Amino acid sequence: MMSPDLEAIFARPVAHRGYHDASNGIIENTPTAIEKAIDKGFGIEVDVQQTSDGEALVFHDNDLDRLADAGGPVAGRTSADLVKLQMLTGSDHLWLLQDLYDLVDGRVPLVVEIKSLLRRDAQADFVRRVVDQTAAYKGPACIKTFDPDMLAIAKAHNSQVLRGIVADAARPGPDYTRHSRMDRFIMRHLLHFPRTSPHFISYSVNDLPSLGPSVMKTLFKTPIMTWTVRTPGQWEVAKRFANQIVFEGFDPDKT
Repeated sequence: MMSPDLEAIFARPVAHRGYHDASNGIIENTPTAIEKAIDKGFGIEVDVQQTSDGEALVFHDNDLDRLADAGGPVAGRTSADLVKLQMLTGSDHLWLLQDLYDLVDGRVPLVVEIKSLLRRDAQADFVRRVVDQTAAYKGPACIKTFDPDMLAIAKAHNSQVLRGIVADAARPGPDYTRHSRMDRFIMRHLLHFPRTSPHFISYSVNDLPSLGPSVMKTLFKTPIMTWTVRTPGQWEVAKRFANQIVFEGFDPDKT
């Protein structure tokens, strides 16, 4: 049975990086995109990257170049320097996880994806910092990550903070260059489950159905949140094999 907070997170569709629309100047992971999602009553998924001083920047990419009026790695700058930067489009500045929590203030559920720099230590202090901020937040919120080591750190630090594992078919490619064939097999089939004990699974809609999440859903009643749903066909797959969607590019209430 889901906890009340997890039920809240699974109650309404989740807007991928906020309700963004670049063609209208609403950029992903910005305060404007977050407010648009809140206006529609959707849950919100955001990404966080580690700054050089260990804070969590609400930003998807490791590098600033694609979206911000600056270049280079996020991890090479302090949080104080980063929040002075503007996005390339629109009037939003970069912002921190605590700023996000202060803005949303419990109005809609939040899903915070912790991005990995692929370091040996799994960014343990950074993960603990995000977990602590999430634990202190007064509203439904959870964390998730692709990295099982990060999830194990989160579990050990505070097992009460809701956590999810992000996964897909883990095919060979740029996202898995440091992973062996066995690593990818473990991640694809969620074989790290005993040490990470996720409260939910966040699995690619393009790889559903899949053995690992199907088994966990059947045996342990672990709910599945699927990403990123952009087309009617993907939504039909999600309705069959998942409990929740992370969506973008359309309004689920009007489809």
